[in-house]
Amino acid sequence: MRVLVVGAGIGGLTTALSLHEAGIEALVVDSAVRLRPLGVGINLLPHAVRELTELGLGGALAELGVPTAEMVHFDRFGGRIWGEPRGRALGYHWPQYSIHRGELQMALLDAVLARLGEESVRTGTVFEGVEQDGDGVRARLLDRASGTAGTVAADVLVGADGLYSAVRRGLHPGEPPPLWNGVRMWRGLTEGEPVLTGRTLAVAGSNTAAKLVVYPISMRAERRGRALLNWVAEVRIPGDRWDRTADWNRTGRLGDVLPHFADWTFDWLDVPALLSGAAEILEYPMVDRDPLARWTSGRVTLLGDAAHPMYPIGSNGGSQAVIDARVLARELARAADPARGLLAYEEERREAVNAIVLACRDMPADRILHTVSERAPRGFERIEDVLSPEELAAISGAYRRTSFSDVETLNTRPSYTTAS
Repeated sequence: MRVLVVGAGIGGLTTALSLHEAGIEALVVDSAVRLRPLGVGINLLPHAVRELTELGLGGALAELGVPTAEMVHFDRFGGRIWGEPRGRALGYHWPQYSIHRGELQMALLDAVLARLGEESVRTGTVFEGVEQDGDGVRARLLDRASGTAGTVAADVLVGADGLYSAVRRGLHPGEPPPLWNGVRMWRGLTEGEPVLTGRTLAVAGSNTAAKLVVYPISMRAERRGRALLNWVAEVRIPGDRWDRTADWNRTGRLGDVLPHFADWTFDWLDVPALLSGAAEILEYPMVDRDPLARWTSGRVTLLGDAAHPMYPIGSNGGSQAVIDARVLARELARAADPARGLLAYEEERREAVNAIVLACRDMPADRILHTVSERAPRGFERIEDVLSPEELAAISGAYRRTSFSDVETLNTRPSYTTAS
């Protein structure tokens, strides 16, 4: 069997590694002329860390990423509302890692090239369409450097080409643009002193108005006694409009984001200094797409953001793409024919991930955090005077719905690995 993977992001590269482990040939194509370590930080849930560890990348994750110890919510004055352990401290057998998205992608790319060969990834290659029959697929590809078009034959085509997936567009023509919820996000990286425990994922405020998420992403910085802090500033602006393409690498401006956080100075963090200390700021709208009723058509399927783009709530985007890749490889390896394998993959993953997309939209934790701002607009001394025990417990319940409901299930289920 030969699989053509469109997209060399986290999902596409993990797919190639998983297929190779299962004894299936894979070719990855990407429209970028050169793959570079772009972007800022992401969180990898224990679910994804298990899969990458079983693919032999546990050492790379430990070298690059920071094992997240806890997640803590604060109000916009820095007062502690709620906290909960993460990763191993929550009972998982694997850690949760905060890591630079680009460094993770490069680690995956290095592994693909080492195991599958230098010819297994073709950059500067644009997917233009696909035809299929009972024997396989024929993908039309354009070489950006030469301008020449050609056809590549394979048994299966996997669209792992992100939010604006060309493969998805072919399967679902006429689909409307991504859906924006009215929140703008600015992202950046700032090196500084460690914050709180040094391994805390901290959230302050709520995105009904303004919210800040900050966490360390570099083990190299930690070994130097410093912290490379990834920050996300989320702001909802009444009457705001977004009429541009959602591009993860779009440059943002400090002058647009700083006024919303100008007086956010806590005893544990100077937020204006944090934002001002970033060498580069990226701007992105909080968008997703409506869940699909179908990912697969014959020998063509979708994976990762191409299948289920979601709000960055609960650290799910990259993690779910990794799980998709592992399940896809397992089902193709044990199916009687490729089309049945793709349907088995979709049957296991689609409804489960669609439920996460909708749970992320619901954002119940943010509703509770907004309640704090309404009841204590100038801050509080004791959170117990602001929220009831049931309301505090509801924050944990909100994250259980999207990310952390299955400690025992993950710890005990059989491996997705198909190699003997």
